[in-house]
Amino acid sequence: MDIVLQAALVGLLQGLTEFIPISSSAHLELAPWIAGWEPDGLIGSLAFDVFLHLGTLVALLSYFFRDWLRYIGAWVASVRERRIGGDPDRRIAWLLIAATVPAGVIGFALEGFVEESFHGDSDGARLAIAGFLVIGATALYLADRVGSRRRELHDLTAPTALAIGFSQALALLPGISRSGATITAGLALGLTREAAARFSFLLATPITLGAGLYGSRKLFEESLTGSEWLAIGAGFVVAALAGLLAIGFLLAWLRRRSVAVFSLYRIAFAAVIVVLVLIGR
Repeated sequence: MDIVLQAALVGLLQGLTEFIPISSSAHLELAPWIAGWEPDGLIGSLAFDVFLHLGTLVALLSYFFRDWLRYIGAWVASVRERRIGGDPDRRIAWLLIAATVPAGVIGFALEGFVEESFHGDSDGARLAIAGFLVIGATALYLADRVGSRRRELHDLTAPTALAIGFSQALALLPGISRSGATITAGLALGLTREAAARFSFLLATPITLGAGLYGSRKLFEESLTGSEWLAIGAGFVVAALAGLLAIGFLLAWLRRRSVAVFSLYRIAFAAVIVVLVLIGR
């Protein structure tokens, strides 16, 4: 397959699955295996991964541009005045900072262990992903069923925000899903579906930015051809556009419908993985 087309398809997969709670890591890990793509030096490389994350970061910043301007302005005002007071924007700005810390610390500490234990071109790693998909599906469905779904974003408290922040670290496990974990935690703690998704997306922004900056530390050490840069550009643009559409779609969906369809999809995807492993794909 042409490398530019393959990069665009992977960018599409990244943009859609990063925000819809069906696990981008599971799809990106398994798509080449399922599709039978020949291993390529670019797809899965540091450079390509960094630009895919930057594409989803562009989607987040584009969709929530006004929100971030408001929260950053509120945060600056709170620092200048040394008070939060009753301003919900100031409180949410500080809660976003506090909730980002746990995932960053845990991710930095455990990234190597998780990479060695659950990633790789083996049936064991694929079955582990299938298991995490089912665990995430079950947790998401149960949280939606038992949560009160009465609290809006302005009702967010520090314990709730920190709990959601800790849940974000579970995304290290391929198949759990960052958005799935944070939306599940938000629902379980009483947020409405839309509020849980909105806080999940806001919380994703600093984490995605951090991942991009962390990955880019070695980016310019790689020597890439013109066609590889073209493929990277295609993946970046498609990831950004697909991510923007996925954010809007999910928020609109959750205003009127439950998360059950995503749980069912995750279980179906896990079943496909198990079947392919059993038949020796």
